Amino acid sequence: MSKYFHSVQLDADRCCGCTNCLKRCPTEAIRVHDGKAKILSERCIDCGECIRICPHHAKKANSNTLDDIKDFAYTVAIPAPALFGQFNNLDSIDIVLTGLKKLGFNDVFEVSRAAELVSEATRKLIKENKLKKPIISSACPAVVRLIKIRFPELCENVMPLLAPIEVAARVAKRRAIEKTGLSKEQIGVFFITPCPAKVTEIHSPNYTEHSEVDGAIAISKIYPGLTHEMDHLKEVEPLGQSGLMGIGWATSGGEAAAMLGDKYLAADGIENVLRVLEELEDEHIRGVDFIELNACSGGCVGGVLNVENPYVAQARIQKLRRFLPVSVNHLKDGELERMFWENELAYDADIFRLDKDISKAMMMMSQMEDIFAGLPGLDCGSCGAPTCRALAEDIVRGKAKETDCIFKLRAKIQNVYDQLKNTI
Repeated sequence: MSKYFHSVQLDADRCCGCTNCLKRCPTEAIRVHDGKAKILSERCIDCGECIRICPHHAKKANSNTLDDIKDFAYTVAIPAPALFGQFNNLDSIDIVLTGLKKLGFNDVFEVSRAAELVSEATRKLIKENKLKKPIISSACPAVVRLIKIRFPELCENVMPLLAPIEVAARVAKRRAIEKTGLSKEQIGVFFITPCPAKVTEIHSPNYTEHSEVDGAIAISKIYPGLTHEMDHLKEVEPLGQSGLMGIGWATSGGEAAAMLGDKYLAADGIENVLRVLEELEDEHIRGVDFIELNACSGGCVGGVLNVENPYVAQARIQKLRRFLPVSVNHLKDGELERMFWENELAYDADIFRLDKDISKAMMMMSQMEDIFAGLPGLDCGSCGAPTCRALAEDIVRGKAKETDCIFKLRAKIQNVYDQLKNTI
């Protein structure tokens, strides 16, 4: 069994082996063999790009359902701010929050509230100048895992603060314990998620041994029932306690803008994120204190588990923010100390190690370079690997052969043909 948990799964029956997903995967975690795609568990970051690009819907993301909240005596919904961008003509988040309670949750606590706390903590740390700059946001788990896998030298630049979903879960659970007198095990905190990476983060946290989030329900799963409840509300409870700063985290640039300075950079979409990280690694980006990176285009509103077009959702978030105060939530004494990571972000060397024996690994690396030099370098993906270098690696690992390359195969067939022709 794999030691890596993944929300993103492959439905082999739907897969046609079309190779569309190969070119979009930022960590080269997909191969196509025998007419079917295969996800390399140790390299997948659950960004959801393969779900977005697959024309046959062969990739899907697993998440909890509303039935799972029945396993707890008391439940709290912690909705992502992206949820508020899914509804047309919404002039108050209280309508959404009340709708969640009507669905069966006992209480709600907006992740946007925790986002305001994280923003304030980040501003304080930047002011104290104790972290290596530029500081990279740790809010997007897909980006954090991408850095671990492809850009390990940048691990020390990642902000060592818990993500807003984890902060929200911890605060919500403490409040529920105080309110009900129940034990922590009897209280279930469920994140309403826009993306599969956050589902994975709950099960396999980057920075702590155990997440206080007990489950995650996709926005797309909860949307029909929630819309129905919102349309039939007789009374709206005044539940919302978020400002425009926290709600703004739903869209690209929202977190960076909350730094209240001008030395920041915000990029969204996995290809743009890769470019920024490459330039950071090469030390080409200077004069920036903070960098916000979102794997999804448009930010969290672009997550594959949403239902609305990300640009429409972004416009709705901007409109909604006009009715809100700047910030409602502020750090209390001792709260910042509780927001730091419990574990350091570390590179998993086993992911790309060719062999545990260093001398054998070096020999395999040499073989890989020789094989790569003999390949056409077109990175066409027809072999079932995303690049010629990836094919060379698969060959030395014994998972592919040179004739998987159609150009190599054609040359071999031509050679056999020429030999036969000369014998006639």
